[in-house]
Amino acid sequence: MASVPSLASTLNRRIADAVSAALPEAGAADPLLRRSDRADFQANGLLALAKKLKGNPRELAGKVVDGLPAGELIGEIEVSGPGFLNITVADRAITETLAARAADDRLGVPFKEQPGTTVIDWAQPNVAKEMHVGHLRSAVIGDAMVKMMEFTGEKVISRHHIGDWGTQFGMLIQYLMEHPHELDHKDETSGEEAMSNLNRLYKAARALFDADAEFKERARRRVVDLQAGDPETLALWQRFVDESKIYFYSVFEKLDMLIRDEDVVGESGYNDMLAETCRLLEESGVAVRSEGALCVFFDDVKGPDGKPVPLIVQKSDGGYGYAATDLSAIRDRVQHLKADTLLYVVDARQSLHFKMVFETARRIGWLSDDVHAVQLAFGTVLGKDGKPFKTREGETVRLVDLLDEAVERATAVVREKAEKVGLSEEEITENGVYVGIGAVKYADLSTSAARDYKFDLDQMVSLNGDTAVYLQYAYARIRSIVRRAEGTDPKAHPELALAPAERALGLHLDQFGETLAEAAASYEPHKLASYLYQLSSHFTTFYDQCPVIKADTPAHVENRLLLCDLTARTLRQGMALLGLRTPERL
Repeated sequence: MASVPSLASTLNRRIADAVSAALPEAGAADPLLRRSDRADFQANGLLALAKKLKGNPRELAGKVVDGLPAGELIGEIEVSGPGFLNITVADRAITETLAARAADDRLGVPFKEQPGTTVIDWAQPNVAKEMHVGHLRSAVIGDAMVKMMEFTGEKVISRHHIGDWGTQFGMLIQYLMEHPHELDHKDETSGEEAMSNLNRLYKAARALFDADAEFKERARRRVVDLQAGDPETLALWQRFVDESKIYFYSVFEKLDMLIRDEDVVGESGYNDMLAETCRLLEESGVAVRSEGALCVFFDDVKGPDGKPVPLIVQKSDGGYGYAATDLSAIRDRVQHLKADTLLYVVDARQSLHFKMVFETARRIGWLSDDVHAVQLAFGTVLGKDGKPFKTREGETVRLVDLLDEAVERATAVVREKAEKVGLSEEEITENGVYVGIGAVKYADLSTSAARDYKFDLDQMVSLNGDTAVYLQYAYARIRSIVRRAEGTDPKAHPELALAPAERALGLHLDQFGETLAEAAASYEPHKLASYLYQLSSHFTTFYDQCPVIKADTPAHVENRLLLCDLTARTLRQGMALLGLRTPERL
């Protein structure tokens, strides 16, 4: 089915046409339409237009009103103040628009007019290391952005730039060569067992590296073998990668995320490009040699001493820095994957690095007006005390422990309500997972990515306030109403007048497509989260003020069931795009 234009977009176009008819000399004019607490919408654009044309804004507004007679779209329109237009949409128009949305599997949400190809770099754990709370935001925000952009029609290619290269692997591989059974295990290894094996091996290797000078030397030579592509060394390196993936995937499964193996392209994936990347940068003059290192300098990046701080692409000893890998990744994503947008979901503390990498890529032409890169920079997860989230011992919090505790707390909340709803033990367990993981994700996604946020499980699993469980409970309540109305189908009745709570809910439902498009285009999933919270709040008011099953007439029952059903579907779709589950009963 074709997309359904929102009431706001239809109204905006009508007013713009009326302005052009009343003032042909004005050309195309933006009415500056927005929601208003004085009416459904207010148009403010006539003031600036009248000033530009040296006319009276109230007279101009009057002419526009004459060209906008009340009818099927507009219920009332009046000139207010110095020339504002206050517009109330007709009840019939609201109901007919909602009926059109309800008839479409996509809820009338349009596809982008000009979809492109976005490569998104998100969820970047390190091989042979545990995932901690610092890995949470890239995964949660990245997964939501993939879902949102794909729903708008964008071609999205995920890239998980895992840390799978570097000097530490010389130490680990050498230790494994000398202790070959350290990674032996049963065929069916859990993620926890895989991590336990890696942790044990890492600690033993590190202890030996620090205590034994001869082992330290052997480990350093092993790094050279790894970089030279020695088959035996690479085979053992691959064991570390495979063991780590068992663990990564178990954590992402807890987060209810699908990470595809073909999307995991770590630092090692660009090794063969590094020398050429450096050659191209040096030959083009974008990078220059400084004290033996290959560097890129910037006029606006200086250290405390006032001297330029360069981006080091290749070290003086011939080793490659992160910049060489990141620039090679840009080449691959633009030239091979044909991306026109590169989106990096990366900690804000790396902003300067990426600013310099992107500028370097622009100078050499790998990024251009047609191909651009964006860092979706995110803040830090804080504890209740407002400081970076740590354990009591000062250790970084393990991600699996945090997720398990969230599920445990959420299951307790679900169990409290279970008897009233009649949930089975299986449903309690399942809903506990949905609520717990949803709580963690939503707390992240309901905050602007650039801001830090406090990790407070008590608040996250609360039934009150801006939480995932509040949204999930609203959805479950609607599903309960629909089940109780068995035998009566949702049906639009445009002839019925709408109560204030029905109008408010209906107008908000109509904004879903525009909100989603804006949130996806600006890489701000919190805008979609905010919309869904407001939708749940509007429904709560509607539920309190407007009887559904016991409405005055059968037509009112059907019309209100349409509002219920469309609200539930919008909540379910919107929450799914944020990676949140919606239990049918809660």
